[in-house]
Amino acid sequence: MNAPGALALRRSVDPDRVLVEQTLAGDTAAFETLVERHRDVVFRVAARVVGRHDAEDVAQDAFLRAFHRLASFRSASPFRAWLLQITHNTALNALARRVPEPVGGAAEAQPRDRTPVLERQPAAALEDSERRDRLEVKLGELRSEHRVVLVLRDLEGLAYEEIAQVTDSPLGSVKGRLHRARGELIELLRRNTYDWDLPR
Repeated sequence: MNAPGALALRRSVDPDRVLVEQTLAGDTAAFETLVERHRDVVFRVAARVVGRHDAEDVAQDAFLRAFHRLASFRSASPFRAWLLQITHNTALNALARRVPEPVGGAAEAQPRDRTPVLERQPAAALEDSERRDRLEVKLGELRSEHRVVLVLRDLEGLAYEEIAQVTDSPLGSVKGRLHRARGELIELLRRNTYDWDLPR
């Protein structure tokens, strides 16, 4: 007799579960709600792997794959982690299909999708924007398996267990990669101490 209450509690813990069930029952509007709810994080994770220029295509591809594989989703884990696993794999596949860039061309070819700012910005805002751009470039210099765990943990706030699921890796490997990724990033930033105020 506690079964209905337990089911309601599980649904309240993961509100996406109800939307998944509605989608599987034929309600496409429910999946559109899932897309709206997770679009930003999917785009950010894709952008950290393939760059902002290709992230929209990867995100759309990831949502399409998720829609077609929705019947394989198991509610034992959060929908977001399952979706980000698909996003991660889709982004890695897109990265593998790329034509290699000329040596030294990655930094110059870093896409800029912002529209030019016509009015003058305050100096602090401009400096923050430039730092974000340089951080994007530095993240791009990390190995993809290190970059992904760093983004998922430090920027998206996923738990280690969720990252292990997203990357299909053992928990110990996730922690090791994250440790190495942080060390690599600090070393990359230290090369430009005038930008980041890091000790040499």
